[in-house]
Amino acid sequence: MTINKEDFLNSILESLSRIEYIKAEDIPNIELYMDQVTKFMDSHLEPSKRYPEDKILTKTMINNYAKNNLLPPPTKKKYSKDHMLMLIFIYYFKNILSINDIQNLLNPLTNKYFETDEELNLETIYNEVFGLEKEEIESLKKDIAEKFKKSTTIFEEAKEIDQDYLQKFSFICMLAFDVYVKKQLIEKIIDLMPEIPNNT
Repeated sequence: MTINKEDFLNSILESLSRIEYIKAEDIPNIELYMDQVTKFMDSHLEPSKRYPEDKILTKTMINNYAKNNLLPPPTKKKYSKDHMLMLIFIYYFKNILSINDIQNLLNPLTNKYFETDEELNLETIYNEVFGLEKEEIESLKKDIAEKFKKSTTIFEEAKEIDQDYLQKFSFICMLAFDVYVKKQLIEKIIDLMPEIPNNT
């Protein structure tokens, strides 16, 4: 593997290390107006933007989530900490799942755990789930490094300029196949999810 390829792989793996999620304790314990919600999300999820001008969540998006029953409506135009937690879940799911799937996945959470005084509440669930995500980074790094190394072993007879493109294309295909398979699996699991009874 040339230094150039090593630098490329290291750059990718370093970007994985910088992935950060919003900690529940960073979310204000006061209700927020829409402008405050979008500003908070924009500033805390900025590292996940592909381009600086990208919007994390807009007012229109948030209003549509409420209309589509992905998010409980605000109380007197104010959003609680639980609203913020639900918006973060929606933000991560919206790039891989349909609105219908997100609704099927999140509705039991909102029905049973949204703004409840129980010990097992939405914040507890959020902390547990995102605690697991952080642990996954190291195994993801190993998997990505293996896929990248495998992609550099093919098209060795091609011209250097073609080889670089074809090897990176192969790397993208392996990553895309991984995403495709996991998306299929997620959809299957959603279809088989058990119903949980409401608190009411």
